[in-house]
Amino acid sequence: MEEKIIKTEYSEVMQKSFIDYAMSVIIARALPDARDGLKPVQRRVLYDMHELGIKYDKPYRKSARIVGDTMGKYHPHGDSSIYDALVVMTQDFKKGLPLIDGHGNFGNIEGDGAAAMRYTEARLEKITQDSFLADLDKDVVDFIPNFDETEKEPSVLPVKFPNLLVNGSEGIAVGMATSIPPHNLGEVIDAVKAYMLDESITVEGLMKYIKGPDFPTGGIVINKDELLEIYETGVGKIKVRGKVDIEKGKGGKTNVVISEIPYPMIGLNISKFLTDVAALSETKKTQDIVDISNQSSKEGIRIVIELRRDADVDNFVNMLYKKTRLEDTFGVNMLAIADGRPEIMSLKQIIQYNVDFQFQVATRKYTTLLEKEREKKEIQEGLIKACNVIDLVIEILRGSKDRNMAKACLVEGKVDGIKFRSKESKIMAAQLRFTEKQANAILEMRLYKLIGLELEALINEHEETMANIYRYEDILDRRDSMAQVIINELEQIRQEFAVPRKTVVENAAEAVYIEKKVEEMEVVFLMDRFGYARTIDMTTYERNKEAADAENRFVFVCKNTGKVCLFTNTGQLHTMKVTDIPFGKFRDKGIPVDNISNFDGEKEIVVAAESQTSLNLYRMIFVTRQAMMKVVDGGEFDVAKRTVAATKLAENDEVVSVAVMKEQKQVVLQSADGYFLKFSIDEIPDKKKNAIGVRGMKLGTKDYVENVYYLQSGTEQVINYKEKPVDLHKMKAAKRDGKGTKIRI
Repeated sequence: MEEKIIKTEYSEVMQKSFIDYAMSVIIARALPDARDGLKPVQRRVLYDMHELGIKYDKPYRKSARIVGDTMGKYHPHGDSSIYDALVVMTQDFKKGLPLIDGHGNFGNIEGDGAAAMRYTEARLEKITQDSFLADLDKDVVDFIPNFDETEKEPSVLPVKFPNLLVNGSEGIAVGMATSIPPHNLGEVIDAVKAYMLDESITVEGLMKYIKGPDFPTGGIVINKDELLEIYETGVGKIKVRGKVDIEKGKGGKTNVVISEIPYPMIGLNISKFLTDVAALSETKKTQDIVDISNQSSKEGIRIVIELRRDADVDNFVNMLYKKTRLEDTFGVNMLAIADGRPEIMSLKQIIQYNVDFQFQVATRKYTTLLEKEREKKEIQEGLIKACNVIDLVIEILRGSKDRNMAKACLVEGKVDGIKFRSKESKIMAAQLRFTEKQANAILEMRLYKLIGLELEALINEHEETMANIYRYEDILDRRDSMAQVIINELEQIRQEFAVPRKTVVENAAEAVYIEKKVEEMEVVFLMDRFGYARTIDMTTYERNKEAADAENRFVFVCKNTGKVCLFTNTGQLHTMKVTDIPFGKFRDKGIPVDNISNFDGEKEIVVAAESQTSLNLYRMIFVTRQAMMKVVDGGEFDVAKRTVAATKLAENDEVVSVAVMKEQKQVVLQSADGYFLKFSIDEIPDKKKNAIGVRGMKLGTKDYVENVYYLQSGTEQVINYKEKPVDLHKMKAAKRDGKGTKIRI
């Protein structure tokens, strides 16, 4: 076989491939169709269940069977994505209108996942069967080949109401995402009816029927005045609060009971909310909390926070709105596939698009029904006519040699070869002109049809057929008639399936939380070698001074209203509020500093310095591994950001020591090879924090600064260097940038 090499530009291939991939994800995976409000995987699951006959009044079938059949026939993208879609369509806390009736563990509102598909069972909900799949046999939508062209699947389901609004949708595609909140079925149907009666209605007019989103978790939408703009543009933010009730507790205490949560909180965010509330107490943001308990069950959400007797309940609730996710934001981006392309749609556009789709479906449905009724009419008229000349028909059948001869006589009046009893019969037979279908029906007619009652039933059936033809022609010829049919179907759906609204929509005042001023006092900051930090009062520290100094890496006094500075070996400065650090007993474990600061990933903390504001009074000495040194004014570190660069480092360099200059007079640099260099601190120049500094010591090729010691006048300082005592005060002073003296072991 001759080898064929195609030369092309690599960038063009990449561009085309990425565009193809992006469009595939956008159109065929992540975004819903504006007509039925379903993503392809959801549509395929529902259609497969319909094909398998798993109806609402039939027994449940294993989810694994549904998933496997869907994957094999329609959706070749892995079983997990299919099962996840099936699970979501069963969850009444995620969908305003569940489309699948699940039997077994399909997860819960607190974030627990569904059981494996081999354990759970499912079947269609009644509304899905009646309003999503009912007319597929009437040629109402186009069927397209599946992925391997062995099956046919509907390109869209003939949904009878704007499911895109009722159930909402969330999905992330390539370069775009959709986020549509769920709405109340009854309100959406009322809005559709209003639009059909007056197509010039505005979004504001539609909002007289659709008050706003209706989340299955309830809650309170608090920015009612902003909803009009959101629904006009299709983009915006909806603020949602949980529902809070106040109950009397035991012993005169007050219970704050959360019975409904914001929709974005469903899942693992409930446990995060409980953690955040507990953290408010641990960090002394509030001292009103006595106990927290999650008493939620199948009956609904119930989170109880027990408060002290003298607690300011209103201020505490406002603090929950401000400091936790009890007040959250639902980002709206009403993006859907319309006419084969993604489009951000307003509320009216979604309804308009769906109504146009309803008229298309109804036109195809009644065209199909009309054709069937006309076929019935033709056959019925033939049978009635045949019954009127039944003796002649029987004479033709008895006198014919075969079926074809009899049929030719009935259709074309050919009498050759047929034996008649009389010439009159032959003349009458030659005048017969039945149609092909009528002739076949006459030849297949059973004798009991000649009974009087059966003949009367046939005439009545013909009259009914004529009435249906007249009705279907009227529906197809007059838009008003078709609109009335669609409205009647919508009203029937509303009466059977609509439920009261769960979410309250109002304009609520912004939560105002008055934070109690913390009484300023001095506390002792302790951080052990594992990075756990805590603060204790001065009295506790004095009683346990020896143990505190021995067990902790950093110990210093600071104000409880200030900030603690963490200087790392990578040259970063992280700050954390002292109020975020647990204050308690000496033996308390504390909290990891990376939980309350941005410290994450650096090898180690070089020093934890006293409160940020006090650094304004001092200067800071920086020493790096490559012996670069500088003095920086402490005021440069009084910044609002939680993380800043504390110093500039050369390549492969790192900070070895950071010290606050107070009473130090001299500095001693010790290298890894055992060289010691002692000189006056005054020789270190003042620099800005973004400067590298000057060299403090000449180092060998592979040598580096290992330790830094600071000396005060009038005090002795003896260190152990490789088990040999070294008196730093007796060491001879030199100049900066010398090689130093090597200590012999």
